[in-house]
Amino acid sequence: MTTDSPKQFRQTISAPEFIFKLLAISWRIPFIIYHAVSGLKRISGDRKLSWASTLEDIAARYPDNMAVKSPDGMLTYRELNESANRFAHFLISRKICAGDVVTVCMENRPELLVAYCGCGKVGAVCSLINTNQRGDSLIHSFNLNKGRLLFVGEECLEFFDKVKGSVDLKNSELYIVGDPAIKRLNAKEDVTKALSGMPAANPPTTSDISMKDRIAYVYTSGTTGGMPKAAVIINKRALSAMFWFGRVVTRIRPHHTVYVPLPFFHTNALTVGWPAALYNGAAVALRRRFSASNFLEDIRNFRVTHFVYVGEVCRYLMAQPDVKGQNRTTLKYVIGNGLRPDIWKAFKKRYGIKKVFEFYGAAEGVGVFTNFLNFDYSVGTSLTSFAIVNYDIENDRVARDANGFLTRVKKGEAGLLIMEITEKTPFTGYSDKKKTEEKIIRDAFKKGDSWFNTGDMLIDMGFRHAQFADRLGDTFRWKGENVATMEVEKAIDSFKGVEASAVYGVSLPAGDGRAGMAAIIRQKDAKIDLAGLVGHLRSALPKYAVPLFVRFIEDFQWTATHKINKTGLKSDEFDPSRVGGKVYVLLPDSDEYVEMTGAIHRELMAGKYRF
Repeated sequence: MTTDSPKQFRQTISAPEFIFKLLAISWRIPFIIYHAVSGLKRISGDRKLSWASTLEDIAARYPDNMAVKSPDGMLTYRELNESANRFAHFLISRKICAGDVVTVCMENRPELLVAYCGCGKVGAVCSLINTNQRGDSLIHSFNLNKGRLLFVGEECLEFFDKVKGSVDLKNSELYIVGDPAIKRLNAKEDVTKALSGMPAANPPTTSDISMKDRIAYVYTSGTTGGMPKAAVIINKRALSAMFWFGRVVTRIRPHHTVYVPLPFFHTNALTVGWPAALYNGAAVALRRRFSASNFLEDIRNFRVTHFVYVGEVCRYLMAQPDVKGQNRTTLKYVIGNGLRPDIWKAFKKRYGIKKVFEFYGAAEGVGVFTNFLNFDYSVGTSLTSFAIVNYDIENDRVARDANGFLTRVKKGEAGLLIMEITEKTPFTGYSDKKKTEEKIIRDAFKKGDSWFNTGDMLIDMGFRHAQFADRLGDTFRWKGENVATMEVEKAIDSFKGVEASAVYGVSLPAGDGRAGMAAIIRQKDAKIDLAGLVGHLRSALPKYAVPLFVRFIEDFQWTATHKINKTGLKSDEFDPSRVGGKVYVLLPDSDEYVEMTGAIHRELMAGKYRF
């Protein structure tokens, strides 16, 4: 795989560079200002405006435009709207009202989008279950915000049945949505027939929904608390994405197609790619699960112009064999986050990408960074108020000066990103109010102010631009997902022979993010079954959360606040010579941790293995 040298990675932006980029888009500045101002004006206050009402408007304006392209079927905007209407009328027939929770657990297929839009038309909150979760985290997500109705796709029944006994269904109705690719349900079990008998007309409830109303719960893939939190998505968030990404940033047109192979329970798909397409009457193309081998075929078959990515997806694509003409397709623009600096330019060249609209934002966060000036290696800038401040990593807290206030980092330095919470940029937070309060920093620069703590370290590049540096604390990112160390440690500690464990992320060449590693203390005289440990962890955790490396130690180092000091463990990484003992690795397609040899370590460092 071709990569860029780390020395090439941009850390700061000079004045000439900034002026040059600004001049390059000078002809668009009036356009940008117009749409930014008009968009902000339209979504100000608490108007009766929503995702659902926008869909109805777009369906009336572009009825015959393709809305959804998928191997599972195609939908025009008329068909999408009518299908959503039938779903909405079904909800109404089951006495679902505004504010009620409806749980949806399906892979990426048209029925998922229909369910989401249908919920939006009656004001129900669509709780989108992460289909990658397993065990306790999956049970937790189902039970955290109990749905009055549960819609489970037939393709999800295998793992749903394993946790069904622990899911609180006391006051809920369970419906199964048949999957044409499986076809094992009988007519009585499949809710599809009931939906087909519902009216196709727009329901009257849509006009009562306002921008501040909730439309979805999206479950974070990992948190410092060990279990997923339900980030609240309101209609205003979706509408803001429509204006910003759909008009100002990407300039999507009705004949364009936005390819979104990412799961719709993640915000890149739900609140970036799809809204940008819908607002412009463009099509969204989707696939059940991302497939690197089918990528070019999908691009050509669906005539894709824009591609929504996460860093892990780009890494998989760069690992594919070269194909003639791969840089000469309809694909010209990509939008997403996490594109690794070492493959940034190589990725653009290989697939003929004109612009990389890298962005940064949390599902629950305040504001968003967007790289609309197209600087390499940058998440861009934000129009909302933010600050990159000094952080005391050793004591795991923001650094305050003698007056008790935060201080900003210098240009080229890394610090904690915080974003100001105001009336115009509210922090919707989580369904759990306590978790919401934990993410707020108060009295940051003056008494009475409040800021959202992103938990991310960014580099101040100058000219209000930033570069992503790393995650704070115990949460690390691997394979496009946040891994909660507490959840992993809980699973390890429950295994026979384990006294205690500490989990952390380590850098892996050719890897996206940090791979999981566990330091384990054995119980006295205990032997650990390494094959059994793998099986245990795979049944208890999402695949991405299972540590790739394991080491055994006698005891941990502790901080003054009685926390395990992981700094030394992280610095040892997975190098046996640094560890001073044995390191075990879970190689691809293996069911057991095997001892790290010098040869295996060299192969890992050379990027031979694909995890």
